[in-house]
Amino acid sequence: MIGCLCIHGFTGAPYEVEPLADYLKSRHPDWVFRIPTLPGHGETLSLRGVKFKEWIAYAEREYMELAEQCDTIYVIGFSMGGLIAGYLAANYKVDRLILLSAAAYYLNPKQMAAELREMARDLINGTLEENELFSRYKRKITETPLSAALQFRKLVAFIRPQLSLIEAPTFIAQGESDGLVPPKSAEFLYQSIPAEHKKLAYIKESAHHICHCREKGALFSQVDDFLEGIPVLPESC
Repeated sequence: MIGCLCIHGFTGAPYEVEPLADYLKSRHPDWVFRIPTLPGHGETLSLRGVKFKEWIAYAEREYMELAEQCDTIYVIGFSMGGLIAGYLAANYKVDRLILLSAAAYYLNPKQMAAELREMARDLINGTLEENELFSRYKRKITETPLSAALQFRKLVAFIRPQLSLIEAPTFIAQGESDGLVPPKSAEFLYQSIPAEHKKLAYIKESAHHICHCREKGALFSQVDDFLEGIPVLPESC
């Protein structure tokens, strides 16, 4: 039986990966899916006092429970969840690994500046509440303590050196319009992971939430092909 573990990002929730999970469920109704909410995340977003190793430990427990049911395990991680997915692949049996906007590096100054200019225009025009980026991040910005951001940085520093242990076939997808995770993050992952089979795809118009972008259909098809072992060209879609 095939099991698929999907891990969301920092300050996020399962909704970040659910569009892809729903697509895969429709294609593979016999697969077992787990889409956990990491400690301190979700609707409550209560991150104060939560340590980064608690996020990793929770993902490990989810992996273990899935491994009890399934002999083949796929792990999908978005943003910070991509780093946690990489940790699992470095330390446990993972048959295929999917990294989406994985945050080995973070903040893309050029793209972030463009997005801030767009928000400024919307503010002047009185349409800021309609700005998708502002809507996604206004709550996170006001409710994320500095201590949690520091824990995120510690997690990245802890996991980066372990990427060199990953042998699972790996598919890396990165939005070219991502203001939070720059393209060099995907390039670093591609160069650091020594897996014999690995692919890197750039999604031209995608911002950070890659599973919600306009090109998600093409991305999901590539992911599904990769999970099924169909060769995927390392080109932008």
